[in-house]
This record gives sequence, C-alpha cells and structure tokens, in this order.
Amino acid sequence: MSNRINKKRYLVISVIILILSMALLGCSSESVKNPNSSEKNNNMITFAWPRDIGEINPHVYNPSQLFAQSMVYEPLVSYQDGGELKPHLAESWKISEDGKEYVFNLRQDVKFSDGTNFNADIVKKNFDAILKNADMHGWLGFIPKIDQTDVIDEYTFKLTLKEPYYPTIQELAVVRPVRFLGEAGFPGDGDTSKGVDQPVGTGPWVLDEYKVDEFAIFKHNENYWGELPSVEKIKVKVIPDAETRVLAFEKGDLDLVYGEGVISIDSFKQLESTGSYGTSISEPVATRQLVMNTNKEQLSDVRVRQALHYGFNKQAMVEGVTSGLEEKADYILPTNLPYTSHVDTTTVEYSVEKAKHLLDEAGWILPEGKSVREKDGKPLEIELMYNSAEVIQKTMAETLQSEWAGLGVKLNIAGVELTTQVERFKANEFDMNFYSNFGAPYDPHTFVNMMATDGFGFREAISSYPNKEELMNQIAEVQQTTDENERQQLYTAILGSLQEQSAIVPISYIKKIAIYQKDVADFTFPGNRDEHPFTGISVNE
Repeated sequence: MSNRINKKRYLVISVIILILSMALLGCSSESVKNPNSSEKNNNMITFAWPRDIGEINPHVYNPSQLFAQSMVYEPLVSYQDGGELKPHLAESWKISEDGKEYVFNLRQDVKFSDGTNFNADIVKKNFDAILKNADMHGWLGFIPKIDQTDVIDEYTFKLTLKEPYYPTIQELAVVRPVRFLGEAGFPGDGDTSKGVDQPVGTGPWVLDEYKVDEFAIFKHNENYWGELPSVEKIKVKVIPDAETRVLAFEKGDLDLVYGEGVISIDSFKQLESTGSYGTSISEPVATRQLVMNTNKEQLSDVRVRQALHYGFNKQAMVEGVTSGLEEKADYILPTNLPYTSHVDTTTVEYSVEKAKHLLDEAGWILPEGKSVREKDGKPLEIELMYNSAEVIQKTMAETLQSEWAGLGVKLNIAGVELTTQVERFKANEFDMNFYSNFGAPYDPHTFVNMMATDGFGFREAISSYPNKEELMNQIAEVQQTTDENERQQLYTAILGSLQEQSAIVPISYIKKIAIYQKDVADFTFPGNRDEHPFTGISVNE
C-alpha cells in the first residue's frame, strides 16, 4: 500500500516539476512575454528588420539598433525637416555670447516609463555616464569639448564647453549617445557602457514582448508626456534576408517595409508597379560619392580628376543602376541640409570631348595603336575599391570602368568586404573609393570636420589641394563662429572649394523607401535619418 502511495506521490511531484520547468522555460532571459497581449492586434504595425534590436541601451552603439533606441529614448532637442532644431525634453535653451555655456530649461511634465520624474539630476547622471566613456563617443564633436555639467535647479541644467563649438545643439539631436535613461535603468556602478538594467526612457514606446533574433513588440508608454501615436503597438520581425522580407510582405505577414537597402530596387519597383500597395520615397538623406586620393600620382592633377568627372554619364548611370530611385547629384552634400543650399560652384555636365581635352592638357596622351593613355612612360591606370556586398557600388564601378576605357583610362575594380573597405580608406591605401556622408542631423559639420581629422581618409585624399592650408583654417573657424552670417559664408566657401577640386565627386542622392499595405495611412519620413518613422502612422480599421 505504502509503495502505491509513494508511486502516486512521485507521479504528482514529477508532473509539478514538469509544469514548473515549462513555465521557467517560457520566462527565459531571451523572452519577455505579456500573457494578456494578443498575437493579432488590429491596431498594430508589423515590419521587418534585418537584425535583432539589441539591448536598447541609449549610450552605446551596435548591436543596439537606432530606430529602436529612438522609440524609447528622447533628446533635449529634436531635428526636423530642413535642419530646423526644435525644443523637445528641453523647453528652451540659452547660449552665452562666447559660445561656451548652454543653459537648458527642462520640461516639468515629463516622466519616465516607470513613473519617475525627468529632471536636471537625471540629465546630469546621463551626461556623466557618457563622459565616463568619452573615448567611445569622441567621434561626436562636442563630447571631447565638454568641461563640466551642472544642475542649476530641479529643471535647469548647464553644459559648459572648453571652447566654442556651434554644432553642439545639432549634435544633441542625434539618436545616440545623448539620450536619457531613467534611474532604474542604471547598473549599480553607473557604467552604462557595460549594459543597462532595463530600458527605461521617456519616449512614446516601451518594450512589451521580446524574443532574441525573432521579434520584438513595443506598446504605448502610458506615462508619455506628449501625444501618443495612433498605432497602439509596433511589432518588429527579424528577417535577415531581403528576398524573404519581400515574400513575407507579399503574403501579408508584414504591414511595412522601410529603410535604406532593406529590399532590392528591383523588388521595390516590382511591388510598386502592382498598384496594390502604398509607397513613399524620401527626400535625399545623403550623397553617394566617389573619393579620389590626390596623394596618388595619377590623381594629383586637378585636370585629371575633373576629366574623370566629366567623363561619365551620371544621369544615365543613376537611372540604369537605381531605376531612377536615386537622382543625379550635382553637389557633394544634399541641398536640404543646413548651410548647403547657397553653395555657388560649377556643376559638371557629361562631356567626353571636355574630358579628353583636360587629359591631353594634363599631359596624358593616347599613343597611336594603344588603348591606355601614358605620361612619362607610365599608363593612366587607377584602382577603384567597392563594397563587394553592395550591388549598387559594384554595378556603378563596372559602368565607370567601361565609360573611362573610352577616354583611355584603365580602371581596375576591386570588390572587398566592408570592414576592409573602411580600414583601407582610413589607412590611405586606396586610389578611389565609394563613400556616402552621414546625413541629418550630422551634416554638414561632421562631413566638413572629417576633412581635417586624421583617420577618416579625407585629410589624405585632399592633401594635394593648393589651398589646403586655407581650407583647414576655414574648417576650424566655422566650428567656433557664433555669427550665423559668417558661418554661412564659411560653409559656402568650404563646400565650393571641395567640389571645385574634384577629389570628391557627387554621383547620386540616396533616398529611403517605404512600401506598405493599403490599410496603413499617414506614413511620413522623419527629418532625422536615424529616427523611427512611427510617430504619425495609423491603421485604417
């Protein structure tokens, strides 16, 4: 009898252990599940992303994804279309006459998603965490220039710089690292570079459900100080393969495909042609550029660089390679960025005759019976490096190779991995390279600063410019000027000079794409290239 009772007890205990094990498995660290949520939500937008959202830490970079960080965390200042800087968590700010002190009046109605108050103390704590790892963030111009941070009172915060740096306000609008984590998110030692305890922000979204490398669902932050988005939830499906994303969209598993290079141009055009979906194409977000290294003998003469610019049909190439999705670029930066619309420089129109004349003038002559020009017995032979995983770069490289062969220029094209491309560019180990600028809200100041900074490839690329010293002085001056008119004049001179010397050749303006199901409405692109696009989006019932 006792054996039977023991067997029953053993069976009951085993079942309980099994149930508990299954429960624990469902609550593993890789999954956060809300038992009250429904998988199918009529007021939820589902879109795909090629990689996991990361830990959503506001103060670090990869693997945290920019769009997700911007959903949860907010800046003091926001960047709008055309470069307009608007108050956000800061209601207003005042800059001292010498350009060194910034006093921010913070909003008094802001709470973090856990209900705690946003105030000057937590702003300082976030700044101090960032400055603790200043080397990690030195790429952002104002970070190394910070002298001190001060709490003036509960809702007044002061930032003091060692020297004037006008882009400070614009750089405060970037998605990372200067956004604000709530007290509960800080680890015990306060060092957020190693991780955060939980993603507590002031933004309109909070993480609701999450399974690593599979999906993430964001829901409304009920403590949000502003107007909540119309859509109640955003589901992010992790789909690494572009063609799989297209198939999922066609099946109706996705409501939205959004971003740069998220699907092929051919796929976008094919889906658009059906008329079954809504589509949007953004204003230019960056310029696709060709950077020529003036340290190389064949490219040291401005006439050769100009000849190569005249010597390819940019319009035909952009239409052929991008199916007209991108547009021919006349300027090295898009003119919808601050200080770029007044650049007065000669735009280059395709002319084989002009290109050949410039090469002749530079002493590169095409010997009879040969196909490659020579000078002092050396052939006009150049290498163009491109990202082997980037179809557009590869096709453009092949087009340039064919067109320049008609001028008597031998172009060797070398496809390399992205990491190799970046390393070689920074190490000055290239003849020509494809590049694109950062876009809003980083430019024009970040792009211009790179010209004067070692380790980006540009300082070396423009090393033979006859006015290089003047250019470096102008770049240093434009960062510190507190006069708006003087700043515009300096940018006009800098960008015009960079373009006239033809070491940086604009090819096309890069744009974001969005394609969405017919029940998705009010889609708009954010002014900030890295922000999420979910603020105004809605779903028709």
